[in-house]
Amino acid sequence: VLVAVPIGLCTAIYLSEYASPKARAAIKPILEILAGVPTVVYGYFALTFMTPLLRGILGKDVVEIYNTASAGIVIGILIIPLISSMSEDALHAVPRALREAAYGLGATRLETTVKVVLPTAFSGIAAAFIVGISRAIGETMVVAIAAGAGPAFTFNPFQPAETMTGHIVRISGGDIGYDTLDYN
Repeated sequence: VLVAVPIGLCTAIYLSEYASPKARAAIKPILEILAGVPTVVYGYFALTFMTPLLRGILGKDVVEIYNTASAGIVIGILIIPLISSMSEDALHAVPRALREAAYGLGATRLETTVKVVLPTAFSGIAAAFIVGISRAIGETMVVAIAAGAGPAFTFNPFQPAETMTGHIVRISGGDIGYDTLDYN
């Protein structure tokens, strides 16, 4: 959420308020294509690119191969297209008359965006955030590949850990015996 919400909202504001129609026509389909990339590809990206990047910056002794930090960052990247596309649709739906009224009163483009357009489109933007967060919470493949699958609990984001969705997958896959303490 810390990665996706600011980047997604800024992208949506740029596309809706500042981008030329030609730039919008080029960037919007790219966002739609990124939203359709399978999550296993994002998991592979987290394991083969983000983890070595974090290990190079912070050190190999700090960041484990499987870690929740790279999984979290990549899940943030995964939901950026969803948040930005839905937010941009909400911002674009604000009537042009409201913008023109603000300009007529002497407001700048930034003031119009912040004080007129964003409050008007707030319900659509909030819905985009909720859908994006729901997608992030339900994500399984990225965390299964990048964060590891060992049953460990830690608050250290550079250590491997098993998420709730990964645990549910292990249980439903038959890796845990029925009616055991772990299963219950």
